[in-house]
Amino acid sequence: RMPASIPEADRRHRASAAFSLSFLSLVFSITAFSSSHWCEGTRKVAKPFCKGDSKGDLCIRFNSPDGNGSQAVQYIWETGDDKFVEKNFHAGIWYSCEEMINEDGERCRSFISLTPASDRGVLWLSIVTELLYVVLLLIGNILMSVEIFYYSSVIDGLKINAFSAVVTVLAGLLGMVAHMMYTTVFQMTVNLGPEDWRPHTWDYGWSYGLAWTSFACCMAAAVTTINKYTKTILEFKHKRKKLERSFRIQYNFPDH
Repeated sequence: RMPASIPEADRRHRASAAFSLSFLSLVFSITAFSSSHWCEGTRKVAKPFCKGDSKGDLCIRFNSPDGNGSQAVQYIWETGDDKFVEKNFHAGIWYSCEEMINEDGERCRSFISLTPASDRGVLWLSIVTELLYVVLLLIGNILMSVEIFYYSSVIDGLKINAFSAVVTVLAGLLGMVAHMMYTTVFQMTVNLGPEDWRPHTWDYGWSYGLAWTSFACCMAAAVTTINKYTKTILEFKHKRKKLERSFRIQYNFPDH
């Protein structure tokens, strides 16, 4: 009985590992999809004129007590970059936010409205593909949980295992395509987007890394599921050969 229980326990461990990876992929994908930190950077904007008694490096005082306005304006033009300030921004699939100057909080705009009209269709396709990616991951998680907690027979588990492997592989391919499409759309928006949004410097944020981590976990879950399916099939073939060999021996040398 002990040797027979070892493959069963091994199948359980592989199923649990695949479910854990798929569940992590689902959590990471939902978190990344709903966040606005796919890309982060800075924008270079002109400093506003100081209002009232406000002072500091984030605004321009054109009526300073130690000089007239024309000298202040001349100073601004001579120094060049001193009239600009850098604002941090972060953007995701749904919206883009940037910090306010001399105020607390952020100002957010829909990223779809910032995208050039020629690339808006690709962005919507990316959003639909991301949603399908999440839905397929959810279906794969349900199938894997059914395989673990409602394990009626090896044959039934094998059928569920095969279907969950196909769903997980398809989800991973859709996720990869969706991430690449969004990357292309963002780069086009940086070059052709509105003047009052184009970043001065930018890089990919933690949500972008989380999205690709989700893809990696999804493919790892798919590989684990396919490996489990293949190993179970090989075990069945091995047992069948052993059974046929024992029948052949009994037929050639009957026990009287």
